[in-house]
Amino acid sequence: MSDVPNITLNNGVEIPQLGFGVFQIEPERTKDATLAALEVGYRHIDTAEMYGNEKEVGEAVRASGVDRSDIFVTSKLNNGFHAYDAALDAFEGTLKDLDIDYLDLFLVHWPLPDVGDYVETWKAMEKIYAGGRVKAIGVSNFQPHHLRRIHGETSVTPAVNQVEIHPYLANEEVRAFDAEHGIATEAWSPIAQGKVLKDPTIVRVADNLGRTPAQVTLRWHIQRGDIVFPKSVTRARVEENFAIFDFELSDEDMAAITGLDKGERTGPDPDTFNYVPK
Repeated sequence: MSDVPNITLNNGVEIPQLGFGVFQIEPERTKDATLAALEVGYRHIDTAEMYGNEKEVGEAVRASGVDRSDIFVTSKLNNGFHAYDAALDAFEGTLKDLDIDYLDLFLVHWPLPDVGDYVETWKAMEKIYAGGRVKAIGVSNFQPHHLRRIHGETSVTPAVNQVEIHPYLANEEVRAFDAEHGIATEAWSPIAQGKVLKDPTIVRVADNLGRTPAQVTLRWHIQRGDIVFPKSVTRARVEENFAIFDFELSDEDMAAITGLDKGERTGPDPDTFNYVPK
């Protein structure tokens, strides 16, 4: 069906390296967008409680005609539910909203360093994992110093760390820490909200290969070993983003794109972001 490779997580669970993200897709458009992605061949869907579209993702999964066991579904704990019991209840709410029996991956969305104790939150995640209705647990937007506390004070190593990564923010320190500790790295905002698509280096590489800047950027992620899940509500763009497994970037092209790193975020800094929805 597709050439999307799987990444084996530290507990043996396999996750497709390319997925479809639904961040910033309005709930009323999410079902159709997700169905289109599944029709194209995506088998990995990334949502979150915070996005407000879990219900529609679940509707698409059920309406797709694809076996549930063939679709990898990720969601994330919202920022208002970091207390131990609240996290347990939030997981139940996610399963209810998605209307599925289990999750493939559940992440702590943000560490919220000044709001609560994310180690206590992680202990709730461990209990959720032990309950058997999620195949893997992980974190999102965690820096190495956050992960060191998790590693030192709990018993389950996160399977995944989902962080902002794109050519303007290569995030090498986080990626290196993750690799050293057997944590798979996922890249959100993989094209920097579109900012990198007009970069002269990326345009040059794309022109030389007869590809689009988005395809080249996503291919850069894939060859680095990151898990990536671009989003679009346009069918042609969904198909374009999927067609990245029939070409390769040279070492020189990879180095040139990596060299664009300037530490530029499109989203919040995990060390200072403490937003909790009312």
